Amino acid sequence: MEAEIRIRDIMNTNPVMINRKASVLDAVKEMKSEKVGSIVIVENGKPIGVLTESDILRKIVAEGKDASEIAVEKVMSSPPITISPDEKIENAVKLMGKNRIRRLPVVEGGKLVGMVTERDILQFSPLLLNILEEWARITKERVSYEREGKFMSGKCEECGMLSQRLRDVNGRLLCESCAETMR
Repeated sequence: MEAEIRIRDIMNTNPVMINRKASVLDAVKEMKSEKVGSIVIVENGKPIGVLTESDILRKIVAEGKDASEIAVEKVMSSPPITISPDEKIENAVKLMGKNRIRRLPVVEGGKLVGMVTERDILQFSPLLLNILEEWARITKERVSYEREGKFMSGKCEECGMLSQRLRDVNGRLLCESCAETMR
């Protein structure tokens, strides 16, 4: 029997962290120097939030605020959605899809021990990239799809997960799990 690949096998064990009272400008400088798109806000080793490039663009730049005057705790996404290092990769993919996020702090015993991103998963498994390319092709061609009583492969429009058994529910293609919750 083949061993399951776990988050600990692909995670970055040196996530970029900062204190909640640090300014957004300090966080941006740290992100730039470490060449990352997000930073984890920690308190006593425990992740309490995540600040992403998107958060900075939407909450600081677009509103014309001064990044040197605002603490990261004011604009971070909190509480962070995290995962255990012992979880399977597919659970990370499901969690990311369901929550529409691209990175997960990895927590063990309440402490931050790593970070896993979409890129980590795709770099680990080129097969996933092939699946995503196939999904894009299917989605593009779905206009002619006869929906009633048939299943289709692709990406669930609710949770974002890939499925071979998508169903039409009120004009949206949903996996079986999401289709059941919509009824």
